[in-house]
Amino acid sequence: MDDLPDQLVWDILSRVKKNVDRNSASLACKRIYKLDNEQRQCMRVGCGLDPANQALTLLCNRFPNLEKVEITYAGWMSKLGKQLDDQGLVILANNCPSLTALTLSYCTFITDLGLRHLASCSKLSALKLNFTPRITGCGILSLVVGCKNLTILHLIRCLNVTSVEWLEYIGKLETLEDLSIKNCRALGEGDLIKLGSSWRKLKRLQFEVDANYRYMKVYDRLAVDRWQKQWIPCESMLELSLVNCIISPGRGLACVLGKCKNLEKLHLDMCVGVRDSDIIGLAKISSKLRSISVRVPSDFSLPLLMNNPLRLTDESLRALAQNCPMLESVRISFSDGEFPSFSSFTQNGILNLIQMCPIRELALDHVYSFNDIGMEALCSAHYLETLELVRCQEISDEGLQLVGQFPRLCTLRLKRCLGVTDAGLYPLAGTDKLDFLAVEDCPQISERGVQGAARSVSFRQDLSWMY
Repeated sequence: MDDLPDQLVWDILSRVKKNVDRNSASLACKRIYKLDNEQRQCMRVGCGLDPANQALTLLCNRFPNLEKVEITYAGWMSKLGKQLDDQGLVILANNCPSLTALTLSYCTFITDLGLRHLASCSKLSALKLNFTPRITGCGILSLVVGCKNLTILHLIRCLNVTSVEWLEYIGKLETLEDLSIKNCRALGEGDLIKLGSSWRKLKRLQFEVDANYRYMKVYDRLAVDRWQKQWIPCESMLELSLVNCIISPGRGLACVLGKCKNLEKLHLDMCVGVRDSDIIGLAKISSKLRSISVRVPSDFSLPLLMNNPLRLTDESLRALAQNCPMLESVRISFSDGEFPSFSSFTQNGILNLIQMCPIRELALDHVYSFNDIGMEALCSAHYLETLELVRCQEISDEGLQLVGQFPRLCTLRLKRCLGVTDAGLYPLAGTDKLDFLAVEDCPQISERGVQGAARSVSFRQDLSWMY
């Protein structure tokens, strides 16, 4: 090893991905120990830091070129020692001049003061906060004022982020490319208008409202007018994920859906108010769409105060089939409920989409309209490689036995399907048709029944969901 040039040793170390392996390798000799310290760019710490600030200081001195740091206290209890506090962020700011990405998870002792110290990290481009209850909008504002190169910002369960001045400021910078706001109770869909011209650079947006704390946020007339009048440039948007959002004409996110002409991935989960016209408008301009996932609210969860028909129908699927020639991943799901919806997507609409687009991945959850006839039609799905069926109770052994005739299928997942038994899998035994088969919580399929049905098999049985 002594005869190898430093660059070659660095290259060898860079191929060792697991920290435990790198730590072991660094103990082989002093030279590797030194080179590893200089090369180490990522660090993930948490409950093992005790005493926290002193231990972090030693780590930062040992690894002077850290670029990505993740601090997580998931599962922390007081007996594990005191958590890292604001002083810990001072240590990071002073000892990690190359810091570009920071993730703080379950750090309950860190406050706005700590974030203010990070404002001196001029290279910081990615910040992810997951359940940091003492951080408010003021702390985030102080950070974005100093870190003008921020391109990634994730806020998850930040319950005390109430003010939105930071949104306005970061909107003026026009640097943000990836924004994720999940279960931040005080932030509503209407607040996103504050991003202003920053929509132009945004490539990925995830916005999720806490379903357990959902309240109808009041939209005053001025806020609605701003969404209608302001031109929202979304040409750079590649991924859009909306969960538990309210989408209705003239409000917030409805103005965004029809302007993402380069969109590649769309996820709509329990979004009340999505209409056929929204999906049709998006399909007509988003010819590059590759993946769509839609979870439809049940008929009984729709607000009675809205007069417009809100159900998505086959018209939406027809528009996708006609305008999205690159669509390859489709997931359709209906919400849990005693009364599943029969009035939305039909089997014919789903099959038409599969026939007209190169669908490689298809997932159907709680789709009662899909039955053995649909399975027979999939025998002509020449691109289909992965099929996932969840709570599709109209599919029987007769339909399942047709899987062996699917031209390119290599992965099959069955979950909570009541109508299929071991007999449905018998034709697959010993054929090596499937690379992977996963069966979960299907009461009439046994562990013995899945053996030999695929090269790799996963089986789990927990029937508590039935009771």
